[in-house]
Amino acid sequence: MTVILGIESSCDDTSAAILKDGLVLSNVIASQKVHEAYGGGVPELASRAHQQNIIPVVSEAIKRAGIEVKDIDAVAFTRGPGLLGSLLVGTSFAKGFALANHLPMIEVNHLQAHILANFIKEPGVESRQPSFPFLTLLVSGGNSQLIVVHDYLKMEMIGQTIDDAAGEAFDKCAKVMGLPYPGGPIIEKMAELGNENRFVLPRPLCNSNDCNMSFSGLKTAVRKIIESYAPDNNIEHAIIRKQDIADICAGFQLAATECLIHKLKKAIVTYKTKYPQGKDIVVSGGVASNPYLRRKLQELADLEGLAFSAPPIKFCTDNGGMIAWAGMERALKGMYNDLDFKPRPRWPLDENAPKAAGAGGVKA
Repeated sequence: MTVILGIESSCDDTSAAILKDGLVLSNVIASQKVHEAYGGGVPELASRAHQQNIIPVVSEAIKRAGIEVKDIDAVAFTRGPGLLGSLLVGTSFAKGFALANHLPMIEVNHLQAHILANFIKEPGVESRQPSFPFLTLLVSGGNSQLIVVHDYLKMEMIGQTIDDAAGEAFDKCAKVMGLPYPGGPIIEKMAELGNENRFVLPRPLCNSNDCNMSFSGLKTAVRKIIESYAPDNNIEHAIIRKQDIADICAGFQLAATECLIHKLKKAIVTYKTKYPQGKDIVVSGGVASNPYLRRKLQELADLEGLAFSAPPIKFCTDNGGMIAWAGMERALKGMYNDLDFKPRPRWPLDENAPKAAGAGGVKA
């Protein structure tokens, strides 16, 4: 098997990619602007936008890769976790495409794909790949987890958020401050103009001995600061200068990053003790595109004598390239799907999915 179509539709980005002979030739992403007016993703609007975008996105991915539909050998798709309506659009399209073209289907866990984005190869692009076992910090809009990765498909979770994910906290704090959605990139830019030490914000769970994280209290603290600028404590009535917003963004980014770094330090102790042969720490997920976080993780890796890896920025957020790559790893192990499956809005990363019974219409 040499050519795989990867389809991603777990949240509010519709994406498709073509992987050929172990190289990602195209990676097309259609972001959904419709959510900006609401300050966050709206599931019903997301599923409708996926329906509008998926055919042109897949067509463009095939075109950019310089192949034809008849050249495709398999369809890899995000089965979960994610928004049910969004997943239904992607899985339904993948079923129809595979059935019409007599292709095998390969289910992909969205979180595993984020981690495996660190292995993606592109034509003419040099990239460093971590060695197993490695420790990864997975930070996205829906997940914040610390995972030991033993193999492409074998992963051991050693810590996770007990409430909000880091990316979710970025977006919700941005909304409270009246900043556009998605909030992460905006906070990052505003933070460059701010004083990160002006506002003292909490570091939830940093006194606990485990590797679990929490961002709900940090989000609440930001809200209280904004409320203090309103005469009636109503954030909608807050009168706040741009510099104040920049300082809050800088303080929030510092606090969130220090929470992640603190828990990663604890995870490194476990990692080095149980797996002394391990040499790498890795960051994955949409928040991994934050340059401030990357710099702090590189500093930590240098201090701990470990190598640090991060995917190219374009492969950090939700994308079809990571789905195609994860699909390739499953295909190499003969892990295909029949057509009688349903999306999985909840799909734990460290759950070993049973091997599919059949090949779902293997191409002749």
